[in-house]
Amino acid sequence: MVTPDSDSAVLDEPTRSGANQYDLGSFNEAVIIETIRLAGIISRTEISRRTGLTQQSVSRILRILLQQGLLVEEAQERAERLGKPRTPVRLRSNAAHAVGIHIDPELLTVAVVDLDGTIVRRETVDLAADLDAVRLVDLAAATVTAALSISQVDAASMLGVGVAVPGPINADGTLLDLPLQPAWRGLEIRQLLQQKLNHPVLVEKDGTAAAIGERWIGRSARARDFAYLYLGTGVGSGLILNGSIYRGGTANAGEFGQLCALKMGEWDEQTGPRMMAECNPTASLPVIAEGFGYVETDKTATDEAKRYKAVCKAAASGDEAAQRAVTQVASVIAQGAVGLVDLLDIDLIVLGGPAFEKEIADVFLAEIDRAVNSHPIARGTRTVAVEESMLQADAAAVGAASTIFHDAFTPRVGGSSQARRLPK
Repeated sequence: MVTPDSDSAVLDEPTRSGANQYDLGSFNEAVIIETIRLAGIISRTEISRRTGLTQQSVSRILRILLQQGLLVEEAQERAERLGKPRTPVRLRSNAAHAVGIHIDPELLTVAVVDLDGTIVRRETVDLAADLDAVRLVDLAAATVTAALSISQVDAASMLGVGVAVPGPINADGTLLDLPLQPAWRGLEIRQLLQQKLNHPVLVEKDGTAAAIGERWIGRSARARDFAYLYLGTGVGSGLILNGSIYRGGTANAGEFGQLCALKMGEWDEQTGPRMMAECNPTASLPVIAEGFGYVETDKTATDEAKRYKAVCKAAASGDEAAQRAVTQVASVIAQGAVGLVDLLDIDLIVLGGPAFEKEIADVFLAEIDRAVNSHPIARGTRTVAVEESMLQADAAAVGAASTIFHDAFTPRVGGSSQARRLPK
């Protein structure tokens, strides 16, 4: 009989075992749910093999989960050897829902997401530059309420609301010194939204939320350690380590811009690491491109997002100045990625986020791949895979919803800061 030795014991490998003890039933249920989630569709015999639980324990727990409506049975299959029929099971996608909110200084995105990670309803609202904290909370709550009403999601299936925000944040879900929106500093967004929505609320940094979403949606393809490089308003990172999300002591792990500055030697004796322009690509790419001789042809591209997209499209169309700018931004981010690989000894980097435009994806993937497989100290011992996110532009919103599923269903025992559980 094997029990997990800490709250971080998340079932990511077939060799992890559950415990055949009745008083650890809730843990075993989570182990089985995670096994089914990773497999997609799986038989009872295979669940027993992967978890180490007896077939009797598996059958008993599956009966409970089927009665609760969390699982459904697929059509019977004939076992190859014995000729006995077997009935595989899978998660029922509409058995549970969560709402993901992505708050960016310029855009609010709300997504109602089912258990498979499918977006049931999506709403976006442009945010005014002078939007104050009170109006932000009211707008977010109203948008969530409208999205749930339109989607007609069963209220009983709603587990909670996840919020993805730029960092830094407090562990209690308070926004701290957001560099691009000082009016929101000190906003207790978790507490205020929870009061307005009457649902449990979790707050994560956007890069952390994206990593959780990638792990949840990616199933077995992401059942390993990786770093998620999140390109949005700035560049952040989310870390999946030892099979679970790594938040750090204050929920602020993954400050990628600082790592880039240190890697590139950008240091001020008084203020410390200098924020590099390349680590805010939506603002800096058009400026860098102009420095190489790029001329903006679309006069309607007046705001930052439109100018950024215009340069990305120009680079894809062969504009040399735009291409040089994209390569410069990618090469700086690549050096930060080398630091991550050296520090964490990981072999997978995932790229995504709203600023990871398809027109520049190949350049970023190639630059980072070249760097992380050429420069790390232990490069001779491993090949680092560099892959595009499965979540695309809605990485933070879907990721925010996935934080709710992650907290509700991930198997763990104990109560450290890494195991924040939603109220039952």
